[in-house]
Amino acid sequence: MLEIITGVVLAASAGLNAYVPLLGLGLLSRFTEWVSLPTGWSWIENEWSLGILGVLLVIEMLVDKVPALDSINDVLHTIIRPASGGMVFAAGSGSDTVAVSDPAAFIASADVWPVVVGACVALIPHALKAIARPVVNVVTAGAGAAVASTFEDIGAVVLTVLAVVAPVVALVALGFVIVALVRRLQRALRERRARV
Repeated sequence: MLEIITGVVLAASAGLNAYVPLLGLGLLSRFTEWVSLPTGWSWIENEWSLGILGVLLVIEMLVDKVPALDSINDVLHTIIRPASGGMVFAAGSGSDTVAVSDPAAFIASADVWPVVVGACVALIPHALKAIARPVVNVVTAGAGAAVASTFEDIGAVVLTVLAVVAPVVALVALGFVIVALVRRLQRALRERRARV
């Protein structure tokens, strides 16, 4: 059960920042005893994978703090964040992968469901973020982009670490993050209506 909670929280973290949970799992698996990735996901702890994830993380963190570019980034990450969420859910919940020689058989098998569940979980915070960000940018004349992005990045890091070391606490923290995202969206929409 704790593995499922870990997977859910990691997937939600990927909805905020696609690369933080992947990089976190890779680093924790490579350098600590806290995470032992299933065989099919051991590529995440490879030095090339960690390096590429680190570069992608820096790029996303920079782009996501610039008004207008952050919305373009969110559109591009509509595929990437759920894909990352699927991977970290499957890896974090202890699921393993198999060689995909017959895609139809893979889709019909049980191996695909952890990836699908993780992608759906990641899509929720991603959608909230993608909807709220343009409104926040308009209401704050662009000043809110860097602040919102910084809080999202911090949230992704905290959720990733908590998912591994204290899954139940991470689940509670995830609830607070979702409530905060919904409230931010509601507040931004109210402020926008007041200006019109």
